[in-house]
Amino acid sequence: MNQERLLQVLLAPQISEKATWVAEKNEQVIFRVATDATKPEVKAAVELLFKVQVESVQIANVKGKQKRFGRFNGRRKGWKKAFVCLKPGQEINFVEGGAA
Repeated sequence: MNQERLLQVLLAPQISEKATWVAEKNEQVIFRVATDATKPEVKAAVELLFKVQVESVQIANVKGKQKRFGRFNGRRKGWKKAFVCLKPGQEINFVEGGAA
Protein backbone atom coordinates (compact mmCIF):
# COMPACT_ATOMS: atom_id res chain seq x y z
CA MET A 1 0.00 0.00 0.00
CA ASN A 2 1.04 3.58 -0.60
CA GLN A 3 2.85 4.93 2.47
CA GLU A 4 1.47 8.46 1.95
CA ARG A 5 -2.07 7.10 2.08
CA LEU A 6 -1.32 5.10 5.25
CA LEU A 7 -0.13 8.25 7.01
CA GLN A 8 -3.49 9.93 6.28
CA VAL A 9 -5.70 7.04 7.43
CA LEU A 10 -5.37 7.52 11.22
CA LEU A 11 -6.66 10.90 12.39
CA ALA A 12 -6.46 10.70 16.21
CA PRO A 13 -6.75 8.29 19.11
CA GLN A 14 -10.24 8.25 20.61
CA ILE A 15 -9.79 8.90 24.31
CA SER A 16 -12.84 8.44 26.52
CA GLU A 17 -13.96 6.38 29.49
CA LYS A 18 -15.21 3.63 27.22
CA ALA A 19 -11.99 3.63 25.17
CA THR A 20 -9.89 3.33 28.34
CA TRP A 21 -12.06 0.49 29.64
CA VAL A 22 -11.86 -1.36 26.31
CA ALA A 23 -8.08 -0.87 26.17
CA GLU A 24 -7.57 -2.40 29.62
CA LYS A 25 -10.02 -5.27 29.22
CA ASN A 26 -9.52 -6.41 25.61
CA GLU A 27 -6.05 -5.11 24.61
CA GLN A 28 -7.69 -2.87 22.01
CA VAL A 29 -7.04 0.73 21.00
CA ILE A 30 -9.67 3.00 19.44
CA PHE A 31 -8.78 5.45 16.67
CA ARG A 32 -10.69 8.07 14.69
CA VAL A 33 -10.00 7.20 11.05
CA ALA A 34 -10.70 8.67 7.63
CA THR A 35 -14.26 8.06 6.43
CA ASP A 36 -13.04 6.10 3.39
CA ALA A 37 -10.54 3.95 5.34
CA THR A 38 -10.71 0.17 5.07
CA LYS A 39 -9.74 -2.51 7.61
CA PRO A 40 -6.52 -3.53 5.79
CA GLU A 41 -5.47 0.13 5.52
CA VAL A 42 -6.07 0.73 9.23
CA LYS A 43 -4.12 -2.41 10.15
CA ALA A 44 -1.17 -1.45 7.93
CA ALA A 45 -1.18 2.16 9.22
CA VAL A 46 -1.12 1.12 12.91
CA GLU A 47 1.66 -1.41 12.28
CA LEU A 48 3.68 1.18 10.36
CA LEU A 49 3.30 4.08 12.80
CA PHE A 50 3.44 2.30 16.17
CA LYS A 51 5.63 -0.75 15.33
CA VAL A 52 3.14 -3.22 16.89
CA GLN A 53 1.42 -6.35 15.60
CA VAL A 54 -2.32 -6.08 14.95
CA GLU A 55 -4.56 -9.10 15.36
CA SER A 56 -7.84 -7.68 14.00
CA VAL A 57 -9.72 -4.47 13.22
CA GLN A 58 -13.41 -3.65 13.67
CA ILE A 59 -14.80 -0.46 12.16
CA ALA A 60 -17.91 1.49 13.18
CA ASN A 61 -19.58 4.45 11.50
CA VAL A 62 -20.66 7.09 14.04
CA LYS A 63 -23.55 9.30 12.99
CA GLY A 64 -23.25 13.03 13.64
CA LYS A 65 -25.44 14.51 16.35
CA GLN A 66 -28.52 16.56 15.59
CA LYS A 67 -27.96 20.15 16.77
CA ARG A 68 -30.04 23.33 16.74
CA PHE A 69 -28.82 26.81 15.90
CA GLY A 70 -31.62 29.06 17.15
CA ARG A 71 -34.63 27.95 15.17
CA PHE A 72 -32.62 26.08 12.53
CA ASN A 73 -31.84 22.38 12.71
CA GLY A 74 -28.37 21.24 11.77
CA ARG A 75 -26.32 18.09 11.91
CA ARG A 76 -22.67 17.48 12.75
CA LYS A 77 -20.59 15.42 10.35
CA GLY A 78 -20.54 11.66 10.75
CA TRP A 79 -17.19 9.97 11.34
CA LYS A 80 -15.63 6.55 11.48
CA LYS A 81 -13.84 4.84 14.35
CA ALA A 82 -11.69 1.72 14.35
CA PHE A 83 -11.28 -0.74 17.21
CA VAL A 84 -7.78 -2.16 16.75
CA CYS A 85 -7.13 -5.44 18.59
CA LEU A 86 -3.44 -5.93 19.33
CA LYS A 87 -1.70 -9.30 19.64
CA PRO A 88 -1.01 -10.45 23.23
CA GLY A 89 1.88 -8.59 24.86
CA GLN A 90 1.63 -5.60 22.50
CA GLU A 91 0.65 -2.13 23.66
CA ILE A 92 0.60 1.46 22.42
CA ASN A 93 1.60 4.15 24.91
CA PHE A 94 0.35 7.62 23.94
CA VAL A 95 1.86 9.45 26.93
CA GLU A 96 5.53 8.59 26.56
CA GLY A 97 7.78 11.09 28.29
CA GLY A 98 4.93 12.48 30.39
CA ALA A 99 5.50 13.72 33.95
CA ALA A 100 5.06 11.00 36.56
